[in-house]
Amino acid sequence: MKKLLLAGLLLSITSFLWAQTDVDGLINAAEAGRIENVLASDAMRGRKVFSPEIDKAADFIASEFAKSKLNFFGDAKSYFQEFAMVKAKPIEVKGMLGTEPLTINNVAANTTAAEINITSLKDYQVVVVKKDDNFSKVVFPVFDLEKNVLVLVDTAHTRRFQSMQRFTGNAKFTSGVSQVFILTTNLDPASIDLHIKNQLTEQKLKNVVAVLPGKSKKDEYVIFSGHYDHLGVGKPNAAMDSIFNGANDDAAGSTAVIMLSKYFSQLKNNERTLVFVTFTGEESGGFGSRYFSKQMNPAKVMAMFNIEMIGTESKWGTNSAYITGYERTDMGKILQENLADSKFHFEPDPYPRENLFFRSDNATLAEQGVPAHTISTSKMDNEPNYHKVTDQVETLDMNNMAEIIKAIAISSRTIISGKDTPSRVKTDELK
Repeated sequence: MKKLLLAGLLLSITSFLWAQTDVDGLINAAEAGRIENVLASDAMRGRKVFSPEIDKAADFIASEFAKSKLNFFGDAKSYFQEFAMVKAKPIEVKGMLGTEPLTINNVAANTTAAEINITSLKDYQVVVVKKDDNFSKVVFPVFDLEKNVLVLVDTAHTRRFQSMQRFTGNAKFTSGVSQVFILTTNLDPASIDLHIKNQLTEQKLKNVVAVLPGKSKKDEYVIFSGHYDHLGVGKPNAAMDSIFNGANDDAAGSTAVIMLSKYFSQLKNNERTLVFVTFTGEESGGFGSRYFSKQMNPAKVMAMFNIEMIGTESKWGTNSAYITGYERTDMGKILQENLADSKFHFEPDPYPRENLFFRSDNATLAEQGVPAHTISTSKMDNEPNYHKVTDQVETLDMNNMAEIIKAIAISSRTIISGKDTPSRVKTDELK
């Protein structure tokens, strides 16, 4: 018996030391740079949704998953998780709000309907955005309502309304409800007669998903994710590059997912099933993660490591990162305990006003109770290249980025082994 125990102990020590040593061989600055230089190259032209170049990025990520001989997700025949969106382009807008004419200039509709006809204010729930209201706090919650809503927006918010018009024109999931926004000086109209006719176009998107089956806990999932889309190409400018390369946002996260998939596929010691996913459409509404989340049973997802913008130093310098929603579960404490002998440290999100916990691809699963957090280093109060054409590979610290990915790999080990299970997000506290 003593010999068996000793042999088991030696095997455990050997496996741990091999894992520690091998992490340097598989996760390093050179490998991070290799992947980044493909995803964030000018040839990818900013990886904008519905562009040919984002498909090239998806093909590259899939080829990296194939090198590790990872499984497809569910019944899929490839690493692509495809889904359709609908874009509604208004081709006719006419009517009256009281005595005020309604046109394509002062009406916006968040819809996938071919036609909208409103002849009574009783047909829709009415929401008013007054002159002194916080536009975002009143308007953004409307998009989440599963009902027809008519939003009357004071002309004091003209600039924000025009920005929202562009947003409502984006492709979206098919829905049976519509939110209609009217820019007006009449916030208490007596009547309405509005007709909108849209041209509908179906557009395809795809996540890239790979699976490493678990051993003893195959039906329990741990997800590693990032998004691979970005902003595309801006207006040509002789004095400046026009390509939004998105090296940090979020080729860095996708690079981490690829490197972690290779590391764990080599290790082959995961008791829980690992899912590696790079999402599309994060920049245009989180469509990829929203679709993916619907394919998962949240009760079976034990943890989600969403990785976004880890290519620059955090506010604490190197060997550090923060976890959004740190206080909502004990996942951060588990990760830090697994790094007790390391110089690396995770911190709570230092930018609570930015509401980052709800602004990335972890949000949909977190809202269903999953301990789903985003790991980042981005200095959201002073990140000089955020959403700019200067977000290029040359601005990233590859050595530090590799250390962050190593820290995620090592700190997650007791979760993927099944030893630790993070506490759930209390959904009643999210409301």
